[in-house]
Amino acid sequence: MGALLDTPKTEKYNEHGSGNGLHYGVASMQGWRMEMEDAHRAITGLKGGLSDWSYFAVFDGHAGALVSAHSAEHLLECIMQTEEFKAEDVTKGIHSGFLRLDDEMRELPEMSSGTEKSGSTAVCAFISPRNIYIANCGDSRAVLCRAGDPVFSTRDHKPVLPAEKERIQNAGGSVMIQRVNGALAVSRALGDYEYKNLKDRGPCEQLVSPEPEIFVRDRDDEHDEFLVLACDGIWDVMNNEDLCNFIHSRLLLTDDLEAVTNQVIDTCLYKGSRDNMSIVLVTFPAAPKPSPEAQKKEAELEMAIERRIKEIVAEQKDKNEFDFLQLLQLLVDQEFPNLPPGGGLSAKQPFIEQVFREVCPSRADSVSLGYDFPSI
Repeated sequence: MGALLDTPKTEKYNEHGSGNGLHYGVASMQGWRMEMEDAHRAITGLKGGLSDWSYFAVFDGHAGALVSAHSAEHLLECIMQTEEFKAEDVTKGIHSGFLRLDDEMRELPEMSSGTEKSGSTAVCAFISPRNIYIANCGDSRAVLCRAGDPVFSTRDHKPVLPAEKERIQNAGGSVMIQRVNGALAVSRALGDYEYKNLKDRGPCEQLVSPEPEIFVRDRDDEHDEFLVLACDGIWDVMNNEDLCNFIHSRLLLTDDLEAVTNQVIDTCLYKGSRDNMSIVLVTFPAAPKPSPEAQKKEAELEMAIERRIKEIVAEQKDKNEFDFLQLLQLLVDQEFPNLPPGGGLSAKQPFIEQVFREVCPSRADSVSLGYDFPSI
């Protein structure tokens, strides 16, 4: 993981858009890491006669941001320029595009000189009127939620997977502490050329492979709710079911997808994620719509939390010594109705911070202590 900041950088990058019956929201945050190495791309309406197709992708860089940024800029074009993609063989086109991009990036001046050693995972999705094509290389992940449940997920490419471990060993490497040669935590990635130098082996037979695993799903417009693409900073602290449940519950409150993705990132931060975080949320026509009943329950939850915070503060003999960390410790064992599924009390920490600042303005500076508090 490397060195971390003293406090996380919580400023977020957001964007949103719509087209082809889809809506999307994006959120990314540097968090505790020294640098921001994630990148993404989101487009509704592709060129070349594919105006009814859309493309979404997340890239999680490591050892630098060059490969993730370059991949976000060029992977789509590399795929669409392949002869296979032009011939409407989408799966082979995606496969060839990944390998072409990886081969071309090797010639970038920073790479060929050896001054840059970065790599990046990649997860992307092409959404056509009839199908969803999903490609994954590394441990960023895509999850499709249908009728409230995760019905599909990509597989994280970790060195301990039997097929990945076999390839690594066949290439003369080893898997130690669940890492390639004891160093790299993913077994597939773009870039990472120091792991791709065997002259007698093809690009997909190296210690680290740029080969994507590709999946094709038929769209089900009656039941498909949303597709999530996210880096491992999200998946480190929320599993597929948690994240689907959480997003489903938030979509019952608002159709502002930037707000929903921001809530995901904040919740993951408070659940203990120490990595960069990026998420692209794509909603289909059957996505949940804001519900007055759900909004009422959320309001009741916030009223209960606010009431309990005021009671706790009132019980303190020395309010000038009472800090935010102590408040969180006291709230952990409380039972509140209607906590967000998959998010729990962590999902309400921004609201808890807001109330604490209002009730204890002299101790507002202690809110930063909450970042180090174990998941609530």
